Amino acid sequence: MKKITTLSNCIINYNLIKKYDTTALIKNFVLPLNEDDVYSNCAICNDTNIEFAKKCFFNLTNFINVKKQTILFYLSDLDIRMNLFSLAQNCIQQNNFDQSYIDQFLIKLLSFAVYKKASDIHIETNEHTLSVRFRIDGKLRHIINFDIQLYKILSSIIKLKSNLDITEYRKALDSRITQTIEGKEFDFRISILPTIYGESIVLRILDNSKEKKELSRLGFSSHVFKELSNIKMLTQGLVLVCGPTGSGKTTTLYSLLESFDLENKKVITVEDPVEYKIKSITQININEKIGLSFSTVLRNILRQDPDIIFIGEIRDRLSLEIAIQASLTGHLVLSTIHSNSAINSINRLIDLNPQNFLLSSTLKYIFYQRLVLKTCPYCNFKGCEKCNFTKYSGRTIISEYLKIDEKIASLISKNKAISEYKNYLKQIDYKNIYYDGKQKAKQQQTSLEEVFNVLGSQDEV
Repeated sequence: MKKITTLSNCIINYNLIKKYDTTALIKNFVLPLNEDDVYSNCAICNDTNIEFAKKCFFNLTNFINVKKQTILFYLSDLDIRMNLFSLAQNCIQQNNFDQSYIDQFLIKLLSFAVYKKASDIHIETNEHTLSVRFRIDGKLRHIINFDIQLYKILSSIIKLKSNLDITEYRKALDSRITQTIEGKEFDFRISILPTIYGESIVLRILDNSKEKKELSRLGFSSHVFKELSNIKMLTQGLVLVCGPTGSGKTTTLYSLLESFDLENKKVITVEDPVEYKIKSITQININEKIGLSFSTVLRNILRQDPDIIFIGEIRDRLSLEIAIQASLTGHLVLSTIHSNSAINSINRLIDLNPQNFLLSSTLKYIFYQRLVLKTCPYCNFKGCEKCNFTKYSGRTIISEYLKIDEKIASLISKNKAISEYKNYLKQIDYKNIYYDGKQKAKQQQTSLEEVFNVLGSQDEV
């Protein structure tokens, strides 16, 4: 039997775990992994009852030392893990192909990811295993491994359900499927790439349930939420939300859109791709393959007589020029931009060479946000099954906003250095994102360690 060095590379035999009293395994911090006629493999930690562990096996035992939280994590949700393992074996061992097994497996896997509040499912082929990982609260967590023989069966059913060519293994593929789970409708955006051992399949989970998009439930501090709410009063201008990839910018803007009176406004979104489907909104999905490019849509969008335009990202000079032009002609434009602070967004915009006086007269707000882990409300920061033994459960927003007043508009128009913006903000006692993070740490919504882990040292910025 090949020696195991990490749990993420081995196939845990959940049929073997069924033979034991799982309560005793959890109590004694023992995780049986797999066995053959000679050897048994078992994961233990510093707190393991070694005498109990030795009594669990009758043949020679290889022990691998891991963290206590790792053992508890792999022993959590055992019914689901055992079910997935059993269904995978049925799929592999069946003589005559029965689609019901792989259908059950896929639905169980998708449901498990939703239950764990994952944002993405990663299905990856290795030399001998098919690995499944979930991205939970921004962190990628290994969940379970299967025999590599499951790979083509699972790949085929995903392609079949998403109307892709099941015989294609050499090209990048994109699609999406819709699945109802626990009475809620979810979209799963699929990306498939060929790898040296097969394919990497990633499913992005998009929750279409309405309650998740309410602006008041996203976690903004009161002083930021107040300004976001004021945007509904604007009839024209440019509003930007900035931050790195995965900081929740698009979710914020979707929530903002849904707070408008959509029945009496024409709203058009230009996205690549459309992430959430919203009723009463005209959503355009960029498709370069058929000539529906970002530039083509933006050049024609004003002819659609919109009140509000949502541009997925200010990515180049053209998109900024269209946003400014639309703002000047009486439209409200919402968009995102990649930046590491509200002030630095101004530099990013100026780097795209707009006419500064036009930018200064149209730009109304810049919001900068990041997502930080929330302290688990169930375990008092000790680690439990609810938080996957990480001490954190879910994420909340820390943010700052820059309202473009006369002084800042003047600085933009005159193309002043960033240092002048900073001097002015000190004068008006500007509350930056570090202030917001520290306040949420004081309220025990997160920890200072997590805030600085996400933002870096305040001196570095």
